[in-house]
Amino acid sequence: EGRAAAIGLQWTQRSRRDLLAGILAGAGAATSILIIVLLFRLASYVPAGQTHGGALVFLIILLLFGAFGEELVFHGYAFQLLTRTAGPFAAVLPVGVLFGVLHMGNQNVTLLAVINTVAWGILLGCAFLRSGALWLPIGLHFGWNAAMPLIGVNLSGFTMGVGGYELRWNANELWSGGACGFEGGLLTTAVVAALFFLLWRVIPEEGA
Repeated sequence: EGRAAAIGLQWTQRSRRDLLAGILAGAGAATSILIIVLLFRLASYVPAGQTHGGALVFLIILLLFGAFGEELVFHGYAFQLLTRTAGPFAAVLPVGVLFGVLHMGNQNVTLLAVINTVAWGILLGCAFLRSGALWLPIGLHFGWNAAMPLIGVNLSGFTMGVGGYELRWNANELWSGGACGFEGGLLTTAVVAALFFLLWRVIPEEGA
């Protein structure tokens, strides 16, 4: 328990709630973009090969471990030590920028995608500060990533292609994100801003 707490993985009564809230918020953010897109007929669904149920389950599990691992790397012990020595917001901004920069090697990356990824990195750091543990940022990270193959869009430029359908856009790349996926579009910029608002208005601060 002591080692887990040292890296922000202490399991308390709040942990399950934060993890679930993060997953729902991350997946809900992606779903809200989808609803807007379909409502305004900016895109429509088209068949894309066969449905691979087993591959989809494997991918979701892989994305869960990926989110867990990335949060340990970016917001684990080193990040938490930096917040205590340099101050919380002095740690959040540079780590958020680093999070975005290290995703510049993703396929089909654009400048807006990098900006949005930096914003995500800052959001995840703030989620740790708000909750005092890694479960909320892990949930946010996983919820967003896992929603992408389920709704048939690219994740960080990578085509999942396991659901048997994909979203075909009528809008330009500024809104759709192009081959990068949602993360390269202005709609993601808007939902990340909304998540910042929700983080401070809905999620209780550590100790509250």
